[in-house]
Amino acid sequence: MSGIALPAFAKVNLRLDVVGPRADGFHELRTIFQTISLHDTLRLDWNRGGRAIELEITGNAALASESPRSNLVYRALAALRAELGIARGIRARLEKRIPAGRGLGGGSSDAAAALLGLLRLSRRRIPLTRLMEIASQLGSDVPFFLFGGRAAGVGRGEQILPLPDASARGVLVVSPRAISVATRDAYSWLALPRSQSRATLTNLRAASRLIEFCALCWSPREVALSNDFERAVFQRHPLLSRIKRELLRRGAADAALAGSGSAVFGLFRNPAQARRTANRFPKEEVFVCSTVSRREVRRALGGRGVV
Repeated sequence: MSGIALPAFAKVNLRLDVVGPRADGFHELRTIFQTISLHDTLRLDWNRGGRAIELEITGNAALASESPRSNLVYRALAALRAELGIARGIRARLEKRIPAGRGLGGGSSDAAAALLGLLRLSRRRIPLTRLMEIASQLGSDVPFFLFGGRAAGVGRGEQILPLPDASARGVLVVSPRAISVATRDAYSWLALPRSQSRATLTNLRAASRLIEFCALCWSPREVALSNDFERAVFQRHPLLSRIKRELLRRGAADAALAGSGSAVFGLFRNPAQARRTANRFPKEEVFVCSTVSRREVRRALGGRGVV
């Protein structure tokens, strides 16, 4: 397949605070995203045989067996093609490497790559505000992947504030083969306030954690990993807690659940140290990678990052 090829990088959440439920049915979040080098690859070209969007998926049999129209890549291409008034068909081939249902943002990253890829393929431009609107309609994490690097996310996570990139770190992602956590389930497991007015508690908690979060974002020190999903998810899947403890015991500077799970990741001084630790998890799927800066993301996307 000719055309263009773009990486769709995975992410981890260095900080993930679930402040409370929102009136729109989502949850208010405070998070710090970080791009890592684990990635899918999306290839795009014009469909010279017609006007349809054709999507082929390799590397994930479950996704390949689903209707292409339900995939975020297809939905992203369809939405942007309509926005730009493009009548030509598109051929897309998605090579999956990021495991699904592990909190690494693979589907959202694929969607962002589709948006940026179609702009590059068509040599068209679109106002950033409108591109962000389209991305947020596809999923809460999608806007982040237009930027990459390190960024704060508030609201549903779709309101993005790029942060200064920190020094590169080695990352070991441990993805248990037998455990997948649906995001909806993870939210349903979270404990909610009961003893006082839920609205009052949620507002107070939101205010105090927002102050703490803002101070943390601009601190020159390394972010201490924190994830509000850990207690609930670890209670239901104790193996994940054991993986975190083993990562710390084997030299990780810090470790945490990835998103709502089920992957667990550790930060190391360098990839070599992460690679040695990977040998301690022979029964699980492991990925030795590193953090990726916003400049590196932009370069990998052919200069098509939005900042």
